[in-house]
Amino acid sequence: MQLQHAVNTAFTQLSSSLESLSDVQYGQPCVQLNQSSIGQHVRHIIEIFQCLQKGYETGVVNYEIRPREKRIETEKSYAIGLLKEIYNGLDQPDKKLTLEGVYDEDASTLMRFDTNYYRELVYNLEHTIHHMALIRVGLSELNSQDIPENYGVASATVKYKKTCAP
Repeated sequence: MQLQHAVNTAFTQLSSSLESLSDVQYGQPCVQLNQSSIGQHVRHIIEIFQCLQKGYETGVVNYEIRPREKRIETEKSYAIGLLKEIYNGLDQPDKKLTLEGVYDEDASTLMRFDTNYYRELVYNLEHTIHHMALIRVGLSELNSQDIPENYGVASATVKYKKTCAP
């Protein structure tokens, strides 16, 4: 499936960028990320996908209810393993789901929306790319490695840039 391939591309880029980091660097607060760490951004990516996997089973996806597992944000090898696990579980048939959440810190009313698995998979992919753009800032701050040109850049932007090239 094309969508699964796109997620794999993002996960492969993300995992490769983490390989050169120590666990200390992975969990280190970054000034340019408002004192959040690369590990915290990776944890967020992973837990959003885990919410979708859980929601696929139950029929209800709620991205607000996450465990915020500290181990994911402090142990890069554990996080990389979870990315592989998530990718291996993506090849599911599309089905209708309900998306629920409150979405406002001052509200308490649970809202529900009709959605489907593929739509949420697209959301998760775009969300991953957004966080990879932030992770790129953290990697630059650490001066840890050469970062691929299209790391954290949406595929539509990459395609557009190619049409503008001389």
